[in-house]
Amino acid sequence: MQKISIIIPAHNEENRIGKTLETYSQYFQQRTNNYEFVVVLNGCSDNTYQVVHEKQKQFGSIVIIDLPEAGKGLAIKAGFADALVRDNNLIGFVDANMATEPRYFYDLIEHIGEYDGIIASRYMPSSQLFPPRPAIKRWGSKIVYEPLIWLLFGMSYYDYQCGAKLFKRKVIEKIVPDLTVRQWAFDVEVLYLCKLAKFTIKEWPTLWYDRAGSKLKISSGFRMLGSLIKMRWHHTALYNFFYGTK
Repeated sequence: MQKISIIIPAHNEENRIGKTLETYSQYFQQRTNNYEFVVVLNGCSDNTYQVVHEKQKQFGSIVIIDLPEAGKGLAIKAGFADALVRDNNLIGFVDANMATEPRYFYDLIEHIGEYDGIIASRYMPSSQLFPPRPAIKRWGSKIVYEPLIWLLFGMSYYDYQCGAKLFKRKVIEKIVPDLTVRQWAFDVEVLYLCKLAKFTIKEWPTLWYDRAGSKLKISSGFRMLGSLIKMRWHHTALYNFFYGTK
């Protein structure tokens, strides 16, 4: 039977994390006993720890990691490493704001099949996004962000940044030592390391709710672009060192 570990990075999420853990716990309790949620607090200065601790006492199957430094990538990497300590077969992550409701994350579990990983997509033809985003925002990604990722990494997905991804244990074991991105470009790094290791990744349509209070701002977008370039240089040098330039 599959044992599932879901990492939830949480930076000052006192107003949202409680509802997320309650909803996810109730849903998963109805479907399997072999699950855990690893909540990784990163740089929290609010009451997030106390909220998560209360839900831990209420539901169990919740692991708490408290990191002093903020960073989504940093948090998920720490969660990955912690999940590997136990005998989890499937390891993934989801955002704390419940933009992905538990039934849609469970879709990933049910459809990973023979693939090494499966990622939720907000932009596949059969996906749904509520409320609909302004066309200019989507086209900004298609004109700048996605071509840059193709140019730098040779990857083509409908959606790189959706905060719901799931992988088999062997994938996490392989990529964790090489993860370097501490913030938002983390998702691209995960997918690129999967590509270098020749893992098969499936993209799956989802229903996504855009929640108020997003922490990804325009300035974060510019930092992400710089992070992508730095990441490409780092992993090219690392790959060439171990495998040569062929």
